[in-house]
Amino acid sequence: MAEAQDGTASGRATERILAWAEPGERELLAARAQALQDDDDVLADADGDQLDRDERAALRRVDGLRTELEDITEVEYRQLRLENVVLVGVYSGQADDAENSLRELAALAETAGARVLDGVLQRRPNPDPATYVGRGKAEELAAIVKELGADTVVADSELSPSQRRALEDRVKVKVIDRTAVILDIFSQHAKSREGKAQVELAQLEYLLPRLRGWGESMSRQAGGQVGGQGAGMGSRGPGETKIELDRRRIHSRMARLRKQIKGFAPARQAKRANRDRHEVPGVAIAGYTNAGKSSLLNRITGAGVLVENALFATLDATVRRARTPDGREFTIADTVGFVRDLPHQLVEAFRSTLEEVAESDVIVHVVDASHPDPAAQIATVRDVLGETGARSIPEIVVFNKCDLVGADERLVLRGLQPDAVFASARTGEGIEELLERIADMLPRPEIAVSLLVPFDRGDIIAMLHDRFEVLREDYSSEGTRIEAMVTEAAAGQLAEFVVA
Repeated sequence: MAEAQDGTASGRATERILAWAEPGERELLAARAQALQDDDDVLADADGDQLDRDERAALRRVDGLRTELEDITEVEYRQLRLENVVLVGVYSGQADDAENSLRELAALAETAGARVLDGVLQRRPNPDPATYVGRGKAEELAAIVKELGADTVVADSELSPSQRRALEDRVKVKVIDRTAVILDIFSQHAKSREGKAQVELAQLEYLLPRLRGWGESMSRQAGGQVGGQGAGMGSRGPGETKIELDRRRIHSRMARLRKQIKGFAPARQAKRANRDRHEVPGVAIAGYTNAGKSSLLNRITGAGVLVENALFATLDATVRRARTPDGREFTIADTVGFVRDLPHQLVEAFRSTLEEVAESDVIVHVVDASHPDPAAQIATVRDVLGETGARSIPEIVVFNKCDLVGADERLVLRGLQPDAVFASARTGEGIEELLERIADMLPRPEIAVSLLVPFDRGDIIAMLHDRFEVLREDYSSEGTRIEAMVTEAAAGQLAEFVVA
């Protein structure tokens, strides 16, 4: 990486991207990795049955039962030949930031089902408009690809259609970009009908400008009696070409998907209206991908949603009920994770899912405390929250996985966000403090009422205890006398029980 750091031509970043730990840090990193894998022993009480995880891992290769001369490497929840990929990035700022981004791209590629062989970085003011890394460096990249036997080159930026085609022509293998990798992961992990429709819409929006035509040989000829009107010579040109036909079909499919996604909205709005009618406040868990959002939801509610040490393991929003330490009920929603340079197609396609964040009363912003660049994670998440219109909602920053960091690292994180909560979904540390913070920030009922509730209306008493703040409760021969703080809407519903 010395070449990349001093501003000269591109340098091979393999040693720092794929094996970046210093010798003295390797034991600590090994312990962290082992802690993340010890799910069965530690997380069983918090993470539920994890049935979805079993389903994802259902296809496994059995050693010793080979039907081909050449070995096939095992891939989680997909049995196929792994793609061998080489990563390439262009940067103009700090080398450390570029390396962190390329490490994240390596994790994305591995999650998508590829094996990363190498990674290269080039320092230049701007990506080359023709071949992304420049013509000379493209030839060097082609030599690396040929030497390693790679199948695919993955760029750490979104490539224009012309850049992708030109780079493919130079390196002689398939070229994709970061956006394509993220879309592929989403397509693998989507389970619900709405999630699948959202991912397909994002994929089609990405594909549309990248269709590659094959000339007039693929066109539909409009020969002979054109349009049945006997237009003669000079009118028998190419008809609708294959690429135009593909574009028309994609536009038609996108229109159907948008209509389908719009059709899911009423059911979601009905559920939200039901919560609003019953005065149940909402909390949304947001954060960077693989920060531990689902683990935190499981620790708080015992929801049993899928937990996996992989990027974008959660795509479909999960809403569960929970209680504050003082007994008030609220809903808490797990949402899709964010990542730097999140494709705008996904932000648009998943806007309906992200409504859970925009409609919440409090956002629990989960940050991976063990990540090498938590500040960048926080900035990325806040940018996406701003796009969804949730910037003004009260926020609680939670540094999760704090059992993997030491005291010195905690001091650095505290300087980054002084009012943050340090928690560990794995060990349970900080969960009580988080619930207390949520209770403090949730909207409180502001209207005091004195009620006399007949003994046969125990549902009213239960509702007051569940959703509002009961100040005093006594019993008389006429019924239960209760003083409570409620909302304006609830005060109207309880008017028949009000006493002086």
